[in-house]
Amino acid sequence: MHKGLIELLGDDLYKAMRTFRPLQPLVEQAPSITIDDAYYISLRMLARRVEDDGEVVVGKKIGVTSKVVQDMLGVHQPDFGFLTDAMAYPNGADIPVAGNLIQPRAEAEIGFKLKADLQGPGVTEADVLAATECIMPCFEIVDSRIKDWNIRIQDTIADNASCGVYVLGDASADPKDHDLPNLKITVWKNGSLLSEGLGSAVQGNPLTAVAWLANTLGRFGIPFKAGEVILSGSLVPLEPVVAGDKMEMELHGIGRASVQFV
Repeated sequence: MHKGLIELLGDDLYKAMRTFRPLQPLVEQAPSITIDDAYYISLRMLARRVEDDGEVVVGKKIGVTSKVVQDMLGVHQPDFGFLTDAMAYPNGADIPVAGNLIQPRAEAEIGFKLKADLQGPGVTEADVLAATECIMPCFEIVDSRIKDWNIRIQDTIADNASCGVYVLGDASADPKDHDLPNLKITVWKNGSLLSEGLGSAVQGNPLTAVAWLANTLGRFGIPFKAGEVILSGSLVPLEPVVAGDKMEMELHGIGRASVQFV
């Protein structure tokens, strides 16, 4: 794809995020768009956030890792994107919807905090485990800048993996002390049980998902850095949220996270 078109589409996504006016799918505007094109579009969108708004990259994310989420979105391979400091909210935070998000959906997952750098190719699950300082319960609030969530894989990768904001729980644990595929998450919405899932929902093991992300970003020369947060993908179906909703989750044996939408 021509550099000028990459920059144009990246700028359009940035403007959609800032004006809360979603776009028609990029694959309709540029039918020949590839996954690599989409990644470079996402980098343009990220550059606008960093250069224009002063945001700082603090981590990475993988999404669309579980079959239940893939089936919901009609996207049948993972996506990947970046986290910035402006996207992070504290546990228990009030997150405004109006003037902040377009069409948010909450997902519960396991967050990783790194203590060492990692860069693909060749990163293994054992490498991820050795480089991880701790794991934490996490709510990611995904938010597509594509109208009506009418996305294909190229759309969501270009749109920074449809990431909106995220919340980490206060509790953490050493991943070496837990059987990650069998870690259980329970989610409540407005006080009622909503869903449950296991770590195995994300590519069989959250370590596998994080290794995949390290290797995928490694193709583009992008490393994981010590201190970064890595979101490993939702263990449960995505849940639409509106102002007034409260979401709570428990990562069993580790701790809880919650968020209120206002």
